[in-house]
Amino acid sequence: MHNIEVVQQMIDWIEKNMEEGPTLQKVSGAVGYSPWYCSCMFHDITGMTMKSYVVGRRLAMITEEIRDTKERILDIAIKYGFSSQEALTRVFKEQYGCTPAAYRRKNKPVPMTVHKHVLFPNYDEKRIKTMEETRLAVRVEHIPAHKYLGIWEEAASNYCEFWNYHDCDEVCGFVTSMDKMAHSIVTAHTAGWKMKDDKMVYFYGTGVPTDYAGEIPKGFEIREVPASDYLVFSYPVFDYMSENADVMEAVEKLAFSYDPAEMGYEWNDEECQIYQRHYPEKLGYQVVRPVRKIK
Repeated sequence: MHNIEVVQQMIDWIEKNMEEGPTLQKVSGAVGYSPWYCSCMFHDITGMTMKSYVVGRRLAMITEEIRDTKERILDIAIKYGFSSQEALTRVFKEQYGCTPAAYRRKNKPVPMTVHKHVLFPNYDEKRIKTMEETRLAVRVEHIPAHKYLGIWEEAASNYCEFWNYHDCDEVCGFVTSMDKMAHSIVTAHTAGWKMKDDKMVYFYGTGVPTDYAGEIPKGFEIREVPASDYLVFSYPVFDYMSENADVMEAVEKLAFSYDPAEMGYEWNDEECQIYQRHYPEKLGYQVVRPVRKIK
């Protein structure tokens, strides 16, 4: 087993056992390597210590429970190993600049530590193609007017290039914290492209309702997006590790070569944005491209 696979096992074990208080000793026992070796592997591959990751993820899970449930803050604090509500409040305020109670009353974007993923699909050109192109589909969807809170990176034209210019953990942390404030259709972590002077500019963030007037994290901006019809190019649920590259390539090829006149439309890329929905195990992959009726 490669070191990356072992570290992903460690991360996933931590995620499932956070309430029990993950320690280096417990994690090393779960994956079958010495504590010293696990500590070195974790730091080498993630760039952070296991302790700092556990501390960050614990606070993120607490933040989500404060945001998403009505459970008493004291009970949440005790559940995750704090000695008192006051102890949690000190850590919470130091990290996020507000108390847990204030955050519950009025959610705001905060830099949550997200669940790390270090194991990714193989994009080797020699990979065996298993996806079925007959499962590709096209349909029409209407998305009402909304705002989009995110980062538009003019130097990037795709997901991988985007992260050459931005801190993935920091950006995703803010976006994850916006989950309950996100738009019901253009949800948190919806990314995509904006056409600018015939150039595709990649963006990442979240849709928010038109009446959103909350905080805007540093480096983010907010833009209004008018209502529009969209053509949704899709492929249903698939195996992320073995099929991701082929599925994304096939869907994007269809989306950017399709003639919308076949359905009585023309592209509306200049006025609106092209969205990606990438949830392999739940939804599949979709490219959502704006159109307007041909007059």
